[in-house]
Amino acid sequence: MNMKSRIEHGFRAALALAMMVAGVSTTQAGTAVVPIAIERGAGTTTAIAHWQIQSSAKAQESGAEISSAGFSTKGWYPVSGRATVMAGLMENGRYKNAFHDDELRTVARHHFVIPWWYRTQFTLAKDAGGRHILVRTNGIIGGADLWLNGHRIASQPELRGAYPVHEFDVTRWAHDGVNTLAMRVHPADPQLDFSMGWVDWNPQPPDNNMGPWRGVDIVQTGPIELRFPAVTTDLSLPDLSRAALTVKAQVRNLDNVPHDAIVAGDVAGVSLQQKVHLEAGQAQTIAFSPKTDPGLVLDHPNVWWPIGMGDHPLYELKLTASVNGAESDRAAATFGIRSATSKLTKQGYVQFFINGKPVLIRGGGWAPDMFLRVQPERMEAEFSYVRNMGLNAIRSEGKLEDQHFYDLADRYGILILPGWECCDKWESAAKTGGEPWDEADLKIAQASMASEAQLLRNHPSVIGFLIGSDNAPPPAIAKMYVDTLHAADWSTPVVSAAVDQTSTVAGPSGMKMAGPYAWIPPSYWYADKLGGAFGFDSEVSAGADIPRLEDVERMLSPLSQEALWKFPKVRQYHATASWSPFATLEPFDNALAKRYGPPKSLADYVQKAQLDNYDNVRAQFEAFNAHMDSANPSTGVIYWMLNNAWPSLHWHLYDWYMNPAGAYFGAKKANEPVHIQYSYDDHAIVLVNHTLTDARALRARVRVRNLDGSVRYDKSFAGLELSGNRTRSVTKLPAISGLSPTYFVELDLASGDGQPVSRNVYWLSTQKDVLDWKNSNWYLTPLTQYADFTALQSLTAATSNVHATTRRDGDDNVTTVTLSVPESSKTVALFQHLSIRQSAHGELALPILWSDNDVTLWPGESVTVTARYAAKGATAPVVEASGWNVAIQHLPAAPATNAISH
Repeated sequence: MNMKSRIEHGFRAALALAMMVAGVSTTQAGTAVVPIAIERGAGTTTAIAHWQIQSSAKAQESGAEISSAGFSTKGWYPVSGRATVMAGLMENGRYKNAFHDDELRTVARHHFVIPWWYRTQFTLAKDAGGRHILVRTNGIIGGADLWLNGHRIASQPELRGAYPVHEFDVTRWAHDGVNTLAMRVHPADPQLDFSMGWVDWNPQPPDNNMGPWRGVDIVQTGPIELRFPAVTTDLSLPDLSRAALTVKAQVRNLDNVPHDAIVAGDVAGVSLQQKVHLEAGQAQTIAFSPKTDPGLVLDHPNVWWPIGMGDHPLYELKLTASVNGAESDRAAATFGIRSATSKLTKQGYVQFFINGKPVLIRGGGWAPDMFLRVQPERMEAEFSYVRNMGLNAIRSEGKLEDQHFYDLADRYGILILPGWECCDKWESAAKTGGEPWDEADLKIAQASMASEAQLLRNHPSVIGFLIGSDNAPPPAIAKMYVDTLHAADWSTPVVSAAVDQTSTVAGPSGMKMAGPYAWIPPSYWYADKLGGAFGFDSEVSAGADIPRLEDVERMLSPLSQEALWKFPKVRQYHATASWSPFATLEPFDNALAKRYGPPKSLADYVQKAQLDNYDNVRAQFEAFNAHMDSANPSTGVIYWMLNNAWPSLHWHLYDWYMNPAGAYFGAKKANEPVHIQYSYDDHAIVLVNHTLTDARALRARVRVRNLDGSVRYDKSFAGLELSGNRTRSVTKLPAISGLSPTYFVELDLASGDGQPVSRNVYWLSTQKDVLDWKNSNWYLTPLTQYADFTALQSLTAATSNVHATTRRDGDDNVTTVTLSVPESSKTVALFQHLSIRQSAHGELALPILWSDNDVTLWPGESVTVTARYAAKGATAPVVEASGWNVAIQHLPAAPATNAISH
């Protein structure tokens, strides 16, 4: 599969998922469920694909009865294999509008303070003997009691936690034919359990995510089981010419008699074989290394790089275990060859290095679906958005994902910084006055760390683990985490916390978490205080990110829509449902009114918000770009957040509906591979190269324009050299007389042969934003003066010509749009936004990848952009173009030539 196909893979099925407000299924309670057929053979793993669920208030029988073959499940709900209780009920048509306005408040939470039953059946083929049947649970929120065929297998004390993987050998209770598995899932409480809490991200799910969220598997193996295959790589630096591989796996004898086994396989084209003797019930780890197998030293390996720095090749490991010539089990893993290290800068901030090269981490904070619904196509589309925005990293604060997430990160070259979350049981032992953990807690936390280490360690995308978030864990717990990671051959950095704290075992975190989380102006990011662009900022943004109008209208009731633009002090349920300073958008709304003028309508409010979000997000990433090789370097920034768990007015680069808006395109502009930008602090024009390839013979042009379009400054620069992974200043804008109160800086960067490389337009004010630093708090810095952009409201209507064509590329459409402003236009065409509908009155084409959007053009200028999206139906797609001062236009984008002008 070529690179473009990889980027776009999954878009076809993602459209419906991206538009989903709440999962609804046509299945009805009581529908018969066909037992899951288990493929015969050693070394097979079959995921439980479906359950039937019911509240214990209605199903009051014992586990022995419910897990018996003849038990009636009339009235039970059929659900998918990894559904939480709420997700399962939504699959059955309950709570259809849970994401609209405050409908979630109507869900009766008392339904979820008692256990719920999960029941399924699976069929085992006849076997000649020697087969073992295992039930593997991959994490159950709230914990569970487990029964098979009337026999109790495990109880909640031994089956708790969102992350621990447990295996139970149920061979003596399993039989040929139909088997019945039942779980009594207990209520979850993030303050009492190692599960998931949502703090102020969104409302807490009514069921607290109770259920087998990572699924349950039926495993078949012979007497010898293979587990936890792992490959560690030692890459020679800086030449990358050799890589030494070490392969390990656990071998376990499930029988009550000794066995000799042959473990054989292949890794990166190198054959492996080793004989092992195991006593009854014994488990041991076997290893293959260059000492035992010299072929494990690879010459000139294919090295894995993050996006923008190189390709992302992957290797495979395959192992089998045989007893007396018969295959007993098999295991496999995918891995990449790369080095991931870190060190502290002189100022004490962490700097990550990939394959010996420093990398500026530019990412966002990940949010899964609020009900933890499994949506692989949507997840793939989200990774394509990450790539399209030019980001190279994702931080997961808790809510850690499954194998598919990390496989996508490996394939797409996205760096992952996972870690435990704040503000609930995970952090309670670190808080003053928090409940201390007991021995059972420590056991679950250790099992969680071990299971995550085994899941993550083979993935080249994973470059560290944060053992704390808003607080570093106490010394004893930190030591437990670090020891557990080391026992799993963890080879990448262990970070004490996402905040500026030190652990006695993991050392200084090298990260800062000083805010802001609410509105501040673009100039904030260039300061040398708090969340300014120096060091590693683990979570930070200017807060409110307003979706486009169509999304605001479908997420909020008319009353909430009116409050959004008229009443800044009114709490918005889709800002946060919890008590916090984020319950209203007052700082954002005040700034919007003072800088752009009081909103005249909801549409006017949303339009002004798009300009502000674009401007602020761009500035955040650009400031970190500008300082990546300064004396006090910026080393990383995580935008808080990348996405949302439900439709939200806060913290996202793309909204729940996956409709790219101002924040998205501001991030995309700032994170171009080779980029030209303006600095708010010293007025420098800076070039940025995020690739490892030197750029030569570049041409830059800098123009400063008044509101009427007249050029007050125009200077060109030729023959510019820009080293890979570096920045350079081109010039500093001088003091310019005669500027209008609102003016523009227009930047163009081209290659030596004149091909466009980067284009960037800023709207600036002669009245500066003035920050009141002494009155800063943990989430914002107030202002004593706001910039004045109100003159933008006086712009007359601009003329913009639109030309669009569409070609088919496999299952996708690729639409090319040219925007041009004729010389006769009276003014600039400000912030022109493009959308595509599948037909004249059809749905928006989402997800969608634009090469650029939200563009500003002056008379005589034009730009051509492209969009890729899933083709749907036989009708021609329609381009929808609008702008700050450009009337909305609709244009069929068929293969034929079409153009209109307004």
